[in-house]
Amino acid sequence: MTDMQTLAGPSQTFNTIATFVRDLDTRTIPDGVTQTAKLMILDLIGVLAAGTKVDAGRIARNHATRHWAAGPDAPAARLLFDGRKTSLPGFGFAMATQIDSIDAHDGWNPSKGHAGAAIFPALCAFAEAAEIVSGRDALAAMIIGYEISYRAALALHKTVPDYHTSGAWNALGCVAISARLRNMPDNVFRHALGIAEYHGPRSQMMREIANPSMLHDGSGWGAPTGIYSALIAEDGFTGCPAATVEFNDATFAWSDLNRNWLTTQQYIKPYPTCRWAHAPIDAALKLRREHKLTPDMIERVTIATFTYAAALNQDVPTSSPHAQYSMSWPVAAALVRGHVGVDEILEGSFADPEVVAMTARTSAIIDDTFERAYPEHRKASVTIELKDGRTLESGPTIASGGPDPQPTQAEVVAKFRAFTESIMPKSRARDIETRVLQLESTERDFKQLLDVLVDPVGQ
Repeated sequence: MTDMQTLAGPSQTFNTIATFVRDLDTRTIPDGVTQTAKLMILDLIGVLAAGTKVDAGRIARNHATRHWAAGPDAPAARLLFDGRKTSLPGFGFAMATQIDSIDAHDGWNPSKGHAGAAIFPALCAFAEAAEIVSGRDALAAMIIGYEISYRAALALHKTVPDYHTSGAWNALGCVAISARLRNMPDNVFRHALGIAEYHGPRSQMMREIANPSMLHDGSGWGAPTGIYSALIAEDGFTGCPAATVEFNDATFAWSDLNRNWLTTQQYIKPYPTCRWAHAPIDAALKLRREHKLTPDMIERVTIATFTYAAALNQDVPTSSPHAQYSMSWPVAAALVRGHVGVDEILEGSFADPEVVAMTARTSAIIDDTFERAYPEHRKASVTIELKDGRTLESGPTIASGGPDPQPTQAEVVAKFRAFTESIMPKSRARDIETRVLQLESTERDFKQLLDVLVDPVGQ
Protein backbone atom coordinates (compact mmCIF):
# COMPACT_ATOMS: atom_id res chain seq x y z
CA MET A 1 0.00 0.00 0.00
CA THR A 2 1.13 3.56 -0.50
CA ASP A 3 0.71 4.62 3.15
CA MET A 4 1.91 2.60 6.15
CA GLN A 5 -0.24 2.74 9.28
CA THR A 6 -0.23 1.38 12.80
CA LEU A 7 -3.74 0.53 13.98
CA ALA A 8 -4.63 0.27 17.65
CA GLY A 9 -7.81 -1.65 16.93
CA PRO A 10 -10.27 -2.57 14.20
CA SER A 11 -11.05 0.21 11.75
CA GLN A 12 -14.57 1.35 11.01
CA THR A 13 -14.22 -0.22 7.57
CA PHE A 14 -13.46 -3.61 9.09
CA ASN A 15 -16.43 -3.28 11.45
CA THR A 16 -18.67 -2.48 8.47
CA ILE A 17 -17.39 -5.53 6.57
CA ALA A 18 -17.77 -7.82 9.58
CA THR A 19 -21.36 -6.67 10.07
CA PHE A 20 -22.13 -7.24 6.39
CA VAL A 21 -20.65 -10.75 6.39
CA ARG A 22 -22.29 -11.75 9.65
CA ASP A 23 -25.73 -10.14 9.27
CA LEU A 24 -26.54 -10.24 5.56
CA ASP A 25 -30.12 -11.52 5.45
CA THR A 26 -30.81 -13.97 2.65
CA ARG A 27 -34.38 -12.64 2.48
CA THR A 28 -33.30 -9.07 1.75
CA ILE A 29 -30.72 -9.71 -1.00
CA PRO A 30 -32.16 -8.26 -4.24
CA ASP A 31 -33.53 -10.95 -6.54
CA GLY A 32 -31.23 -9.92 -9.38
CA VAL A 33 -28.18 -10.44 -7.18
CA THR A 34 -29.30 -13.92 -6.14
CA GLN A 35 -30.11 -14.82 -9.75
CA THR A 36 -26.66 -13.70 -10.92
CA ALA A 37 -24.89 -15.69 -8.20
CA LYS A 38 -26.86 -18.78 -9.19
CA LEU A 39 -25.86 -18.43 -12.84
CA MET A 40 -22.23 -17.82 -11.87
CA ILE A 41 -22.23 -21.10 -9.91
CA LEU A 42 -23.63 -23.00 -12.89
CA ASP A 43 -21.06 -21.41 -15.19
CA LEU A 44 -18.18 -22.23 -12.83
CA ILE A 45 -19.30 -25.85 -12.60
CA GLY A 46 -19.22 -26.08 -16.40
CA VAL A 47 -15.74 -24.58 -16.54
CA LEU A 48 -14.57 -26.92 -13.76
CA ALA A 49 -15.89 -29.90 -15.71
CA ALA A 50 -14.08 -28.76 -18.86
CA GLY A 51 -10.92 -28.44 -16.77
CA THR A 52 -10.82 -32.22 -16.40
CA LYS A 53 -9.56 -32.24 -20.01
CA VAL A 54 -6.36 -30.32 -19.35
CA ASP A 55 -3.13 -31.41 -17.71
CA ALA A 56 -3.17 -28.69 -15.05
CA GLY A 57 -6.42 -29.99 -13.56
CA ARG A 58 -5.21 -33.59 -13.48
CA ILE A 59 -1.86 -32.67 -11.96
CA ALA A 60 -3.47 -30.45 -9.32
CA ARG A 61 -5.95 -33.13 -8.25
CA ASN A 62 -3.31 -35.84 -8.01
CA HIS A 63 -0.94 -33.52 -6.17
CA ALA A 64 -3.59 -32.47 -3.66
CA THR A 65 -4.54 -36.05 -2.83
CA ARG A 66 -0.88 -37.00 -2.27
CA HIS A 67 0.51 -33.92 -0.54
CA TRP A 68 -2.47 -32.03 0.92
CA ALA A 69 -4.35 -34.86 2.57
CA ALA A 70 -6.38 -34.11 5.68
CA GLY A 71 -5.03 -35.14 9.06
CA PRO A 72 -6.92 -37.63 11.23
CA ASP A 73 -8.80 -34.90 13.13
CA ALA A 74 -9.11 -32.39 10.27
CA PRO A 75 -12.09 -31.78 7.98
CA ALA A 76 -11.86 -33.17 4.46
CA ALA A 77 -13.61 -32.44 1.18
CA ARG A 78 -14.31 -34.60 -1.87
CA LEU A 79 -12.82 -33.35 -5.12
CA LEU A 80 -15.54 -32.51 -7.63
CA PHE A 81 -15.74 -34.71 -10.75
CA ASP A 82 -13.17 -36.95 -9.03
CA GLY A 83 -14.41 -38.14 -5.62
CA ARG A 84 -11.10 -38.45 -3.77
CA LYS A 85 -10.70 -36.61 -0.48
CA THR A 86 -8.20 -33.91 0.45
CA SER A 87 -7.81 -31.31 3.16
CA LEU A 88 -9.85 -28.13 2.71
CA PRO A 89 -6.81 -26.12 1.49
CA GLY A 90 -5.91 -29.02 -0.81
CA PHE A 91 -9.42 -28.98 -2.22
CA GLY A 92 -9.14 -25.23 -2.79
CA PHE A 93 -5.83 -25.63 -4.61
CA ALA A 94 -7.02 -28.45 -6.86
CA MET A 95 -10.42 -27.03 -7.75
CA ALA A 96 -9.29 -23.41 -8.21
CA THR A 97 -6.39 -24.57 -10.37
CA GLN A 98 -8.73 -26.70 -12.46
CA ILE A 99 -11.20 -23.84 -13.00
CA ASP A 100 -8.37 -21.41 -13.74
CA SER A 101 -6.88 -23.85 -16.25
CA ILE A 102 -9.80 -23.09 -18.60
CA ASP A 103 -9.86 -19.32 -18.97
CA ALA A 104 -13.63 -19.07 -19.29
CA HIS A 105 -14.83 -17.98 -15.85
CA ASP A 106 -16.45 -14.84 -14.48
CA GLY A 107 -14.79 -11.48 -13.89
CA TRP A 108 -15.35 -7.81 -13.03
CA ASN A 109 -13.75 -5.31 -15.40
CA PRO A 110 -12.25 -2.86 -12.84
CA SER A 111 -10.61 -5.75 -10.97
CA LYS A 112 -8.73 -6.87 -14.09
CA GLY A 113 -9.40 -10.37 -12.89
CA HIS A 114 -11.66 -13.05 -11.47
CA ALA A 115 -13.17 -14.01 -8.12
CA GLY A 116 -15.33 -17.05 -8.83
CA ALA A 117 -12.40 -19.35 -9.63
CA ALA A 118 -11.32 -19.13 -5.97
CA ILE A 119 -14.47 -18.39 -4.00
CA PHE A 120 -16.56 -21.23 -5.46
CA PRO A 121 -13.99 -23.83 -4.32
CA ALA A 122 -13.93 -22.11 -0.91
CA LEU A 123 -17.72 -22.29 -0.72
CA CYS A 124 -17.70 -25.99 -1.58
CA ALA A 125 -14.87 -26.79 0.84
CA PHE A 126 -16.46 -25.08 3.84
CA ALA A 127 -19.90 -26.47 2.94
CA GLU A 128 -18.43 -29.99 3.02
CA ALA A 129 -17.07 -29.25 6.50
CA ALA A 130 -20.38 -27.86 7.76
CA GLU A 131 -23.26 -29.89 9.15
CA ILE A 132 -25.77 -28.24 6.84
CA VAL A 133 -25.77 -25.31 4.42
CA SER A 134 -29.04 -24.43 2.72
CA GLY A 135 -29.16 -23.39 -0.91
CA ARG A 136 -29.99 -19.81 0.06
CA ASP A 137 -27.14 -19.69 2.57
CA ALA A 138 -24.74 -20.98 -0.09
CA LEU A 139 -25.85 -18.23 -2.48
CA ALA A 140 -25.45 -15.61 0.25
CA ALA A 141 -21.92 -16.86 0.98
CA MET A 142 -21.06 -16.76 -2.72
CA ILE A 143 -22.34 -13.18 -2.97
CA ILE A 144 -20.31 -12.20 0.08
CA GLY A 145 -17.24 -13.70 -1.56
CA TYR A 146 -17.78 -11.65 -4.71
CA GLU A 147 -18.47 -8.39 -2.87
CA ILE A 148 -15.39 -8.68 -0.63
CA SER A 149 -13.03 -9.98 -3.33
CA TYR A 150 -13.71 -7.28 -5.88
CA ARG A 151 -13.46 -4.41 -3.42
CA ALA A 152 -10.13 -5.77 -2.19
CA ALA A 153 -9.04 -5.90 -5.85
CA LEU A 154 -10.04 -2.28 -6.39
CA ALA A 155 -8.10 -1.17 -3.32
CA LEU A 156 -5.01 -3.15 -4.37
CA HIS A 157 -4.95 -1.87 -7.95
CA LYS A 158 -5.33 1.75 -6.84
CA THR A 159 -2.59 1.65 -4.21
CA VAL A 160 0.27 -0.45 -5.62
CA PRO A 161 2.15 -0.04 -8.91
CA ASP A 162 2.25 -3.66 -10.11
CA TYR A 163 -0.56 -5.53 -11.86
CA HIS A 164 -1.13 -8.54 -9.61
CA THR A 165 -3.01 -11.73 -10.37
CA SER A 166 -6.44 -12.41 -8.91
CA GLY A 167 -5.10 -14.68 -6.18
CA ALA A 168 -3.71 -11.58 -4.46
CA TRP A 169 -7.22 -10.44 -3.56
CA ASN A 170 -9.72 -13.27 -4.07
CA ALA A 171 -8.07 -14.97 -1.08
CA LEU A 172 -9.88 -12.38 1.07
CA GLY A 173 -13.20 -13.41 -0.44
CA CYS A 174 -12.46 -17.00 0.57
CA VAL A 175 -11.89 -15.84 4.13
CA ALA A 176 -15.18 -13.95 4.11
CA ILE A 177 -17.03 -17.08 3.01
CA SER A 178 -15.46 -19.04 5.87
CA ALA A 179 -16.43 -16.31 8.34
CA ARG A 180 -20.03 -16.54 7.19
CA LEU A 181 -20.35 -20.33 7.12
CA ARG A 182 -18.35 -20.99 10.30
CA ASN A 183 -19.81 -18.16 12.41
CA MET A 184 -16.31 -16.83 12.93
CA PRO A 185 -15.86 -14.26 15.73
CA ASP A 186 -14.92 -10.81 14.47
CA ASN A 187 -11.45 -10.85 16.05
CA VAL A 188 -10.64 -14.17 14.34
CA PHE A 189 -12.07 -12.90 11.05
CA ARG A 190 -9.85 -9.82 11.25
CA HIS A 191 -6.72 -11.91 11.76
CA ALA A 192 -7.72 -14.28 8.96
CA LEU A 193 -8.13 -11.39 6.51
CA GLY A 194 -4.72 -10.07 7.52
CA ILE A 195 -3.07 -13.47 7.08
CA ALA A 196 -4.68 -14.00 3.68
CA GLU A 197 -3.66 -10.61 2.36
CA TYR A 198 -0.11 -10.96 3.71
CA HIS A 199 0.38 -14.36 2.10
CA GLY A 200 -1.85 -13.90 -0.94
CA PRO A 201 0.05 -14.54 -4.19
CA ARG A 202 0.95 -11.05 -5.41
CA SER A 203 2.19 -12.59 -8.63
CA GLN A 204 2.81 -10.42 -11.68
CA MET A 205 0.14 -11.02 -14.28
CA MET A 206 2.07 -9.74 -17.28
CA ARG A 207 4.96 -12.13 -16.56
CA GLU A 208 2.56 -15.05 -16.89
CA ILE A 209 1.09 -13.63 -20.08
CA ALA A 210 4.57 -13.25 -21.57
CA ASN A 211 5.46 -16.81 -20.48
CA PRO A 212 2.20 -18.81 -20.33
CA SER A 213 2.18 -21.69 -17.86
CA MET A 214 -0.14 -23.56 -15.51
CA LEU A 215 0.10 -20.68 -13.02
CA HIS A 216 -2.56 -18.73 -14.93
CA ASP A 217 -4.21 -15.98 -12.84
CA GLY A 218 -3.01 -16.99 -9.38
CA SER A 219 -6.35 -18.34 -8.16
CA GLY A 220 -4.84 -21.79 -7.68
CA TRP A 221 -2.93 -20.30 -4.76
CA GLY A 222 -5.46 -17.62 -3.79
CA ALA A 223 -8.07 -20.21 -2.80
CA PRO A 224 -5.90 -22.36 -0.49
CA THR A 225 -4.30 -19.22 0.97
CA GLY A 226 -7.73 -17.89 1.95
CA ILE A 227 -8.98 -21.24 3.23
CA TYR A 228 -5.80 -21.93 5.20
CA SER A 229 -5.78 -18.40 6.64
CA ALA A 230 -9.26 -18.96 8.06
CA LEU A 231 -8.37 -22.32 9.56
CA ILE A 232 -5.11 -21.19 11.15
CA ALA A 233 -6.69 -18.01 12.52
CA GLU A 234 -9.26 -20.23 14.23
CA ASP A 235 -6.30 -22.00 15.87
CA GLY A 236 -5.13 -18.70 17.34
CA PHE A 237 -2.56 -17.64 14.74
CA THR A 238 -2.48 -13.86 14.38
CA GLY A 239 -2.04 -11.58 11.40
CA CYS A 240 -1.46 -7.86 10.91
CA PRO A 241 -4.41 -5.81 9.60
CA ALA A 242 -5.30 -6.24 5.93
CA ALA A 243 -4.13 -3.03 4.28
CA THR A 244 -6.64 -3.29 1.43
CA VAL A 245 -9.37 -3.33 4.07
CA GLU A 246 -8.23 -1.14 6.94
CA PHE A 247 -5.69 1.43 5.73
CA ASN A 248 -6.97 4.92 5.02
CA ASP A 249 -6.11 4.87 1.31
CA ALA A 250 -8.32 1.80 0.84
CA THR A 251 -11.51 3.09 2.44
CA PHE A 252 -12.88 4.37 -0.89
CA ALA A 253 -13.31 0.80 -2.10
CA TRP A 254 -15.69 -0.14 0.73
CA SER A 255 -17.94 2.90 1.02
CA ASP A 256 -20.82 1.39 -0.99
CA LEU A 257 -20.79 -2.13 0.47
CA ASN A 258 -24.33 -3.53 0.80
CA ARG A 259 -25.67 -0.84 -1.55
CA ASN A 260 -23.86 -1.26 -4.86
CA TRP A 261 -23.86 -4.97 -5.74
CA LEU A 262 -20.72 -5.77 -7.71
CA THR A 263 -21.95 -9.35 -8.12
CA THR A 264 -24.35 -8.18 -10.83
CA GLN A 265 -21.66 -6.17 -12.66
CA GLN A 266 -19.65 -9.18 -13.78
CA TYR A 267 -19.23 -10.75 -17.17
CA ILE A 268 -19.32 -14.42 -18.11
CA LYS A 269 -16.85 -15.44 -20.78
CA PRO A 270 -18.34 -17.03 -23.90
CA TYR A 271 -14.86 -18.16 -25.03
CA PRO A 272 -12.14 -20.02 -23.04
CA THR A 273 -9.44 -17.42 -23.63
CA CYS A 274 -8.10 -14.30 -21.99
CA ARG A 275 -10.89 -11.71 -21.84
CA TRP A 276 -8.70 -9.29 -23.77
CA ALA A 277 -9.14 -11.41 -26.90
CA HIS A 278 -12.93 -11.56 -26.71
CA ALA A 279 -13.79 -8.32 -28.50
CA PRO A 280 -11.56 -9.27 -31.49
CA ILE A 281 -13.14 -12.74 -31.56
CA ASP A 282 -16.63 -11.18 -31.56
CA ALA A 283 -15.63 -8.74 -34.29
CA ALA A 284 -14.10 -11.50 -36.45
CA LEU A 285 -17.16 -13.74 -36.07
CA LYS A 286 -19.44 -10.84 -37.01
CA LEU A 287 -17.49 -10.12 -40.20
CA ARG A 288 -17.34 -13.83 -41.05
CA ARG A 289 -21.09 -14.18 -40.65
CA GLU A 290 -22.11 -10.96 -42.42
CA HIS A 291 -19.82 -11.47 -45.43
CA LYS A 292 -19.94 -15.29 -45.57
CA LEU A 293 -16.15 -15.39 -45.37
CA THR A 294 -14.10 -18.52 -45.99
CA PRO A 295 -10.39 -18.84 -45.14
CA ASP A 296 -9.31 -18.79 -48.79
CA MET A 297 -10.83 -15.31 -49.21
CA ILE A 298 -8.68 -13.66 -46.53
CA GLU A 299 -5.30 -12.06 -47.21
CA ARG A 300 -4.59 -10.29 -43.90
CA VAL A 301 -6.22 -9.64 -40.51
CA THR A 302 -5.33 -6.64 -38.32
CA ILE A 303 -6.61 -6.29 -34.76
CA ALA A 304 -6.66 -2.83 -33.16
CA THR A 305 -6.79 -3.05 -29.36
CA PHE A 306 -5.28 -1.79 -26.08
CA THR A 307 -1.70 -2.32 -24.91
CA TYR A 308 -2.19 -5.32 -22.64
CA ALA A 309 -4.22 -7.15 -25.28
CA ALA A 310 -1.65 -6.43 -27.99
CA ALA A 311 0.93 -8.11 -25.75
CA LEU A 312 -0.89 -11.45 -25.98
CA ASN A 313 0.86 -14.18 -27.96
CA GLN A 314 0.76 -13.82 -31.74
CA ASP A 315 2.20 -17.22 -32.70
CA VAL A 316 0.79 -20.72 -33.08
CA PRO A 317 0.49 -22.01 -29.49
CA THR A 318 2.48 -24.92 -28.15
CA SER A 319 0.35 -25.60 -25.05
CA SER A 320 -3.16 -24.96 -23.78
CA PRO A 321 -2.04 -22.05 -21.52
CA HIS A 322 -0.23 -20.59 -24.53
CA ALA A 323 -3.45 -20.78 -26.58
CA GLN A 324 -5.52 -19.18 -23.82
CA TYR A 325 -3.15 -16.21 -23.58
CA SER A 326 -3.09 -15.72 -27.35
CA MET A 327 -4.58 -13.06 -29.59
CA SER A 328 -3.93 -14.24 -33.17
CA TRP A 329 -4.75 -17.92 -32.55
CA PRO A 330 -8.34 -17.60 -31.25
CA VAL A 331 -9.19 -14.90 -33.82
CA ALA A 332 -7.81 -17.17 -36.55
CA ALA A 333 -9.82 -20.10 -35.17
CA ALA A 334 -12.96 -17.95 -35.17
CA LEU A 335 -12.45 -17.04 -38.84
CA VAL A 336 -11.65 -20.60 -39.92
CA ARG A 337 -14.01 -22.66 -37.75
CA GLY A 338 -16.75 -20.15 -36.94
CA HIS A 339 -16.47 -20.68 -33.19
CA VAL A 340 -13.98 -20.73 -30.32
CA GLY A 341 -14.67 -23.47 -27.78
CA VAL A 342 -12.71 -25.72 -25.46
CA ASP A 343 -11.35 -27.83 -28.34
CA GLU A 344 -9.75 -24.75 -29.91
CA ILE A 345 -7.51 -24.22 -26.87
CA LEU A 346 -6.46 -27.86 -26.54
CA GLU A 347 -3.33 -29.32 -28.11
CA GLY A 348 -5.28 -31.42 -30.59
CA SER A 349 -6.14 -28.31 -32.61
CA PHE A 350 -2.67 -26.81 -32.90
CA ALA A 351 -1.79 -28.68 -36.10
CA ASP A 352 -4.90 -27.57 -38.01
CA PRO A 353 -3.28 -26.26 -41.22
CA GLU A 354 -5.98 -23.68 -41.95
CA VAL A 355 -5.90 -22.16 -38.46
CA VAL A 356 -2.09 -22.21 -38.48
CA ALA A 357 -2.02 -20.38 -41.82
CA MET A 358 -4.61 -17.83 -40.68
CA THR A 359 -2.63 -17.19 -37.48
CA ALA A 360 0.39 -16.24 -39.58
CA ARG A 361 -1.75 -13.67 -41.41
CA THR A 362 -3.13 -12.11 -38.20
CA SER A 363 -1.48 -9.34 -36.15
CA ALA A 364 -2.36 -6.76 -33.48
CA ILE A 365 -1.72 -3.02 -33.13
CA ILE A 366 -2.39 -0.56 -30.29
CA ASP A 367 -5.23 1.93 -30.64
CA ASP A 368 -5.12 4.95 -28.29
CA THR A 369 -8.91 5.16 -28.06
CA PHE A 370 -9.19 1.57 -26.89
CA GLU A 371 -6.26 2.10 -24.52
CA ARG A 372 -8.10 4.95 -22.79
CA ALA A 373 -11.24 2.84 -22.43
CA TYR A 374 -9.43 0.08 -20.50
CA PRO A 375 -10.08 -1.36 -17.88
CA GLU A 376 -13.74 -0.27 -17.80
CA HIS A 377 -14.17 -1.69 -21.31
CA ARG A 378 -12.30 -4.26 -23.39
CA LYS A 379 -12.74 -2.76 -26.85
CA ALA A 380 -11.20 -3.70 -30.18
CA SER A 381 -11.78 -3.61 -33.92
CA VAL A 382 -10.84 -5.99 -36.70
CA THR A 383 -9.86 -5.10 -40.26
CA ILE A 384 -9.80 -7.87 -42.85
CA GLU A 385 -8.10 -7.42 -46.21
CA LEU A 386 -9.50 -9.78 -48.82
CA LYS A 387 -7.62 -11.28 -51.73
CA ASP A 388 -9.99 -9.56 -54.16
CA GLY A 389 -8.79 -6.14 -52.92
CA ARG A 390 -11.72 -5.31 -50.64
CA THR A 391 -11.25 -4.24 -47.00
CA LEU A 392 -13.79 -5.11 -44.31
CA GLU A 393 -13.92 -3.26 -40.99
CA SER A 394 -15.81 -4.32 -37.89
CA GLY A 395 -15.73 -0.93 -36.17
CA PRO A 396 -15.30 -0.62 -32.38
CA THR A 397 -16.51 -3.77 -30.64
CA ILE A 398 -17.11 -4.40 -26.92
CA ALA A 399 -16.56 -7.91 -25.65
CA SER A 400 -19.77 -9.92 -25.31
CA GLY A 401 -20.84 -11.76 -22.17
CA GLY A 402 -21.67 -8.73 -20.05
CA PRO A 403 -21.86 -6.85 -17.86
CA ASP A 404 -24.09 -4.68 -20.06
CA PRO A 405 -26.26 -6.44 -20.92
CA GLN A 406 -25.97 -9.26 -18.44
CA PRO A 407 -25.92 -12.75 -19.95
CA THR A 408 -29.36 -14.34 -19.85
CA GLN A 409 -30.10 -17.61 -18.12
CA ALA A 410 -30.55 -19.23 -21.53
CA GLU A 411 -27.09 -18.08 -22.62
CA VAL A 412 -25.42 -19.36 -19.46
CA VAL A 413 -27.22 -22.70 -19.71
CA ALA A 414 -26.22 -23.02 -23.37
CA LYS A 415 -22.57 -22.43 -22.48
CA PHE A 416 -22.78 -24.95 -19.61
CA ARG A 417 -24.16 -27.56 -21.97
CA ALA A 418 -21.49 -26.85 -24.59
CA PHE A 419 -18.71 -27.17 -22.01
CA THR A 420 -20.04 -30.43 -20.55
CA GLU A 421 -21.48 -32.25 -23.56
CA SER A 422 -18.32 -34.28 -24.25
CA ILE A 423 -17.65 -34.94 -20.56
CA MET A 424 -20.86 -36.26 -19.01
CA PRO A 425 -24.23 -37.71 -20.04
CA LYS A 426 -26.93 -35.16 -20.83
CA SER A 427 -29.05 -36.55 -18.01
CA ARG A 428 -26.36 -35.73 -15.44
CA ALA A 429 -25.81 -32.25 -16.88
CA ARG A 430 -29.56 -31.54 -16.77
CA ASP A 431 -29.74 -32.75 -13.16
CA ILE A 432 -26.94 -30.35 -12.22
CA GLU A 433 -28.69 -27.49 -14.03
CA THR A 434 -31.94 -28.13 -12.20
CA ARG A 435 -30.31 -28.31 -8.78
CA VAL A 436 -28.33 -25.10 -9.28
CA LEU A 437 -31.23 -23.13 -10.75
CA GLN A 438 -33.41 -24.08 -7.78
CA LEU A 439 -30.90 -23.19 -5.07
CA GLU A 440 -32.71 -20.07 -3.89
CA SER A 441 -36.09 -21.81 -3.69
CA THR A 442 -35.13 -24.72 -1.48
CA GLU A 443 -33.86 -25.24 2.03
CA ARG A 444 -32.19 -28.51 1.08
CA ASP A 445 -28.58 -28.97 2.10
CA PHE A 446 -26.18 -27.50 -0.47
CA LYS A 447 -24.21 -30.72 -0.04
CA GLN A 448 -26.90 -32.51 -2.03
CA LEU A 449 -25.56 -30.63 -5.04
CA LEU A 450 -22.01 -31.56 -4.05
CA ASP A 451 -23.06 -35.22 -3.85
CA VAL A 452 -24.01 -35.02 -7.53
CA LEU A 453 -20.79 -33.23 -8.48
CA VAL A 454 -18.24 -35.57 -6.89
CA ASP A 455 -18.69 -38.55 -9.20
CA PRO A 456 -15.81 -38.83 -11.73
CA VAL A 457 -16.30 -37.98 -15.40
CA GLY A 458 -14.80 -39.49 -18.53
CA GLN A 459 -11.44 -37.88 -19.31
